[in-house]
Amino acid sequence: MARNRIASGIVMVPCVLLGSAFLSTAIWGDAASDNRSLAIGIGSLLLVAGLLSLAIQGGSTEAEPKADEPEESL
Repeated sequence: MARNRIASGIVMVPCVLLGSAFLSTAIWGDAASDNRSLAIGIGSLLLVAGLLSLAIQGGSTEAEPKADEPEESL
């Protein structure tokens, strides 16, 4: 299956934005003092998941034979 760049962007953008929001709340927010470690954990996981969606390589479409074309034997 080929890598879908649009789907990768749809996964990446919300994960990075939410991860950044959780991390910034944990670092600068005084109200989150009781749940600071939870906010850091969730923010880190979301940020890593968003960045991994860009790093993971999809399968190549050239490696798969097309069903419409018959194979030629020499």
